[in-house]
Amino acid sequence: MSTSKGKEKATPEPEVTAEYLASLLQKARDAVASQDDILSLDISHETYCSEFSVPAYLSHCFCRHSLKPDLPEPYLTLGQRKIDPFTFRDPAVQAAEQASSSFVVPAPPVPPPEIGKSGKAMTKRERKALRKQTAGSDWFDLPAPAEADLPRLYREVESLRLRNQLDPKRFYRKEEGEGKGIKGLPKYFAIGTILPSSTPFGIASAENLSRAKRKRTLVDELVDDAEAKRYAKRKFDDLQAVKGAKGRNTLHDKKAKRRPKW
Repeated sequence: MSTSKGKEKATPEPEVTAEYLASLLQKARDAVASQDDILSLDISHETYCSEFSVPAYLSHCFCRHSLKPDLPEPYLTLGQRKIDPFTFRDPAVQAAEQASSSFVVPAPPVPPPEIGKSGKAMTKRERKALRKQTAGSDWFDLPAPAEADLPRLYREVESLRLRNQLDPKRFYRKEEGEGKGIKGLPKYFAIGTILPSSTPFGIASAENLSRAKRKRTLVDELVDDAEAKRYAKRKFDDLQAVKGAKGRNTLHDKKAKRRPKW
């Protein structure tokens, strides 16, 4: 029944007969035969018939049909549960992966053998000795000094270790190899010079000395330092006074101090 402008008009309903249902079934079969894009329910025939009580003469209409084989895969794939995230398919990424998998990366070339000073390939012992000459790339290839340079470098290092005696108001922690002579030197070390910095008008400063005022070694710089020289001279005089009081020709003065004053 339907209403229009307040008037009721009876609409005849089609009678559901076996011939009418057969015609609908034939139309569905024709659509499948013409390869139309028809999506089917993703449930089995027995489950659908048992849950929805499909009549027996219509049960063959709910067969599951697969999609056309030439259709592309969907971009989104839902999870098994509602709380599971969906996965996204990127065709460009898949094409790049397939192209890279088919591309065979050539093996890296074998490096040529290291050549020594003699012009021949170096042995394992020579390569090991070459690696021991520096501390490695992690330590900026810090070199190991030659044995012939150790006495000269020891004087420089010892002058650094005696910096406690130059400034009485500074304390420096004692080094591990201090007091062991040349054997206490570190295996890898180097002594460098601070690069001069640019000063206005090219005036020489404490950080940028002129070539004439520069010294070759650290000991020469300490000796030339006026403040360090005054402190060293004063300490030397104090030590000499203490040693002179205990030296020769002091016995008469000691006895004179022991005599009573009356």
